Parts: sequence; C-alpha cells; structure tokens
Amino acid sequence: MAGMSLSPAHPDKLRVDIWSDIACPWCYIGKRRFETALQAFAPQDAVEVVWHSFELDPQAPTENDQNMRGALARKYGRSAQQAQDMMDAMTQTAAGEGLTYHFEQTQLTNTFLAHQLLHLAAERGVQDAMKERLLRAYMTEGRHVGDLDTLTALAAEVGLDSAEVRAALTQGQYGPAVRQDEAQAHALGITGVPFFVLGGKYGVSGAQSPEVLLGALQQVWAETHPAPLTLLGAASPAEGCEDGVCAVPERETQRA
Repeated sequence: MAGMSLSPAHPDKLRVDIWSDIACPWCYIGKRRFETALQAFAPQDAVEVVWHSFELDPQAPTENDQNMRGALARKYGRSAQQAQDMMDAMTQTAAGEGLTYHFEQTQLTNTFLAHQLLHLAAERGVQDAMKERLLRAYMTEGRHVGDLDTLTALAAEVGLDSAEVRAALTQGQYGPAVRQDEAQAHALGITGVPFFVLGGKYGVSGAQSPEVLLGALQQVWAETHPAPLTLLGAASPAEGCEDGVCAVPERETQRA
C-alpha cells in the first residue's frame, strides 16, 4: 500500500513499523511469521523493527471474570461450541508456528498499561524482548498483563529496572505515547492488526505467510537500496583520451 509516510530509518537500514495488540492471537502468529521471513532475508541485520500500540478493545476492564469462550461467543454472536471451535482452530494455527496457546487460562484484561511498558522497553533497547515476553505471558501462561505487579515482574525478566517500571506505569508516563501510536494508526487507515509498514510507505495487513512477508521485504529493500553499478570493463584509450579518461581537445588559436 503506497502513500504512507513515517519517519525514515538510517539510509543503510530498512525500518519496519508493526502495529499490534498483546491480546491478539494473530499478532503473536504474525510476529513469528515475520521472524521466519527475516531469517531468510539476506540483509536481515539491516532491518530495524519498531513495535507500535494498538488496542483491540480500549474499553475493556482491567479486571474481567469472563472467559475467552464466552467473550468470543458474545462478540461474534456464536454458540459456546462455535466459540470453542474458533479457539481450537486458532490453537492449531499457532502450533504450526511453534507457539502454544492456552485460551482456557487466558485472563482477559485491558492492555493499555502493557503498551506503556513497551514504550519504556523501547527506550531501554529491549522492546522486542518485552513484546515477546508479554505475548507469551498472555497467550501461553495465562498471566494477568493488566496488573502492575505482573508487568513489573515480567519487565524484570528482560532486564528492566523494577523501580523504574513501577514508577513509570504508576505515573502514566508513556500513556501519551500509546495514544500517539493509536492516532497514527487511525491516520494511516489501520483498522486491524497485525499491520506492517515497510520502509515508511508500504503496508502489509494481517499475519501473512513468511513467503509473503519475505517478498515484501525484498521488494522494499530493492526499491530503497538499489545495487551500485558494476564496472564491467575499463575504457580503451583513443584519440583525445589518456588513461581511459576522455577530454575535449583544446582548439588552436585562430590566426589573424
């Protein structure tokens, strides 16, 4: 999708901006598929990944006694069995990417605080590790990622200072950054996640296959980092040329 405009990366880098939510089964799958694509991408060390906030349900309560099956049934107007079938299908899809989902343990919550933690992690250089830890905590371990104590403990696992994390989240220090991400998503027309923006102007929607994501990486890299010209042979000296460099010969001064 052309027409997007984001802050460019370093000229030698390819920046990939990814909007996603922690409470999003497809986002964890999309992360894994992107990582698979990245492993097959030759200049993978040149790729800079930036995670952006997107809340699928900004109004969700922090404390929620509803289970995933009931939530899906209500959201999509399905029966309990149909909701269970949806969960089973998603669990199977995740397993194909090496992920283990335990929806029966999922603690539904508001993810605003967790998104703030990701912005702090970005400033400390561990955003991707923090994103991975939060997704695993929510999808696999049934952890309460809307709880301050839980978030502080998870942050410590990736090397963040517990006191700094607790203070930042208590004060809402990164709340405006989360809202800015969401406003930018709205401006770009992003209505679902995961959503990848490559090179600041090309968008890929959804947890596409590694092949599709790899093709997108290769296409954008080729457009933004064209290969230098290769000299196939040296020029042959000719009249008016010396050492392979041609020059316009000086004209004799016309006599009167």
